[in-house]
Amino acid sequence: MKGIIGMLAISLMVQTGLYCQEVKKGTWIEILDNSALEVIDTTAKIRVMAKGFKWTEGPLYLEDEKALLFSDIPNNTVFKLLEDGKLDTYLKPSGYLGASEYGDEPGSNGLLLSPQGELVLMQHGERQVAKMKSDLKMPKAEYEVMANSYNGKRFNSPNDGVFDKNGNLYFTDPPYGLPQKMDDPNKELDFQGLFCLKATGELVLVDKLTRPNGVALSTDGDKLYVAVSNPEHAVWYEYDIMDVGQVENKRIFHSVTSLVNKEGQQGLPDGMKMHAKGFLFATGPGGVWVFNSKKPVARIYTGEKTANCAFGANDKSLFMTADDFILKLDLK
Repeated sequence: MKGIIGMLAISLMVQTGLYCQEVKKGTWIEILDNSALEVIDTTAKIRVMAKGFKWTEGPLYLEDEKALLFSDIPNNTVFKLLEDGKLDTYLKPSGYLGASEYGDEPGSNGLLLSPQGELVLMQHGERQVAKMKSDLKMPKAEYEVMANSYNGKRFNSPNDGVFDKNGNLYFTDPPYGLPQKMDDPNKELDFQGLFCLKATGELVLVDKLTRPNGVALSTDGDKLYVAVSNPEHAVWYEYDIMDVGQVENKRIFHSVTSLVNKEGQQGLPDGMKMHAKGFLFATGPGGVWVFNSKKPVARIYTGEKTANCAFGANDKSLFMTADDFILKLDLK
């Protein structure tokens, strides 16, 4: 009952536009290199668009509808937030379709659009990559499996993904959605994988990582970036893509292991998105890190563990899923 009342309060307050005007306290922007000023407006304020969820993830902006979709993983729900502040339940269930309980992260995680305009979901509870069968404007919690196993063994819990320009899908498969995580008795794979689901339907194992999480491609599609949310090895990796699903020259793009558990540095490398101008926005300790092709150039401190981010129309704004908040920062 408490959750229902809370959500009704959220819906009412967001519809009045109050949250759109609320500046998030304890937030600030740090410029590390002046090149960041090409996209970062240092006078912009981080605003609260909605709050009161359990754990927000998977933000996806729909330009045609001027709306943000996002997952609330523990609530097994995808919400839709309009730019005027109206909040609606978009899909429920979103990641686990069974009748019984399923751990603390049963819902969908990453959300993305296929080249055909279909909603693709990384479904923790069903341990699969799936697409919604219905049209985006008439959502129904009915899904078609795209991939759910490797060499006959079920995935752990697909987490995040990115399509290349030819419709090949790179995605990660950590254990976070399993009820007992790494120790779950139903875990079938003895590793955590970075996969590529080719447009042809073939599934390829790209790499094995301790805790693969967010994933992104460079603007020219030649490089692949993957976050590793392992507290003992908290890094972002960079690869050269030689062919579809084939990478070489794996190297650490940036490490933040030394910041783990430090005051004000809450969170780990998680979701990420590539800006059209070639800046990588990646969630990590403290909030969101902004990289050029070589180094961090800015940091956006959210005051919360920040799971993921997405750009609004024309990359002029940044939406952030930060714990129980949906935050927004206007960009240049």
